[in-house]
Amino acid sequence: MNKEDYFIKQIANQKYIGDDGAYIDGYVYSMDSFFENNHFKKEWVDKKIFTFKKLAYKSMLVNISDAIAMNAKPKYALLSVAIPKTYSKKDLKSLAKGFKKAEKKFGFKIIGGDTIENVKLDISITIISKTKNPIFRNRLLKDDLLCYTGTLGESKRDLEKLLRGETISKKSKFIKPKLKAEFFYEASKYINSSMDISDGLFFELERLSKQNSLGFEFFEKIDESIGISGEEYELLFSFSEENRSKIEEIAKKHKVKLNIFAKAIDGSYKNSYENHHFKKSKDKN
Repeated sequence: MNKEDYFIKQIANQKYIGDDGAYIDGYVYSMDSFFENNHFKKEWVDKKIFTFKKLAYKSMLVNISDAIAMNAKPKYALLSVAIPKTYSKKDLKSLAKGFKKAEKKFGFKIIGGDTIENVKLDISITIISKTKNPIFRNRLLKDDLLCYTGTLGESKRDLEKLLRGETISKKSKFIKPKLKAEFFYEASKYINSSMDISDGLFFELERLSKQNSLGFEFFEKIDESIGISGEEYELLFSFSEENRSKIEEIAKKHKVKLNIFAKAIDGSYKNSYENHHFKKSKDKN
């Protein structure tokens, strides 16, 4: 049983559940958590693999990715930060610089939130975004082509290195996701459904399949290392064949790699791998 999904069903208004954010009257409301020992480890900062600035910046990018996937532009952010009492003023300034860097780059305003003392660093962010043309997950059509941007697999590979005590490149996507905002905003008018890849391609495809009661015809086998790599924050989307050339042209303009890997068909799709932060996927069915 997926306990996260079960719990959400107990408390949430199902009208607004199922996408990267909740769309209400022209605005998208999205929230993500970025918790020590679930999404990062303090020892990575101690080893200077991450800085507090980079942690804060990534926590923002994780949330902004949701807004982009719904074709929404961030306008405001609310922060909740649980801060260990051992942190110095230098540490706090570094955290603040990461949040402010994202604010400046993506043109939104941090308008408030909450801070508490805690034994570990936990960050929760709510992004309020605006859109005139939201894109939802449940608009996948039969015969749509399925595509994801960029490359997949780096985040899983580098996470496993970190868990083994090894170092990774400072340019790794696990440290700094590479969002494709400008490409997606321009291509949005040709896209039917979309979401970002936070839990792995196979896991996201199962979500799409359930919400649209459709399966997928894969053009070639997708390697496990690609399919189960989470925290990639690439975009997964669908479109009709007639719009393929237009989307490819926009991708070329923005130097974005496209991977057209499947077609939507009658049927269903089920992910056969376990999914969890800091757990290796196993027990293939």
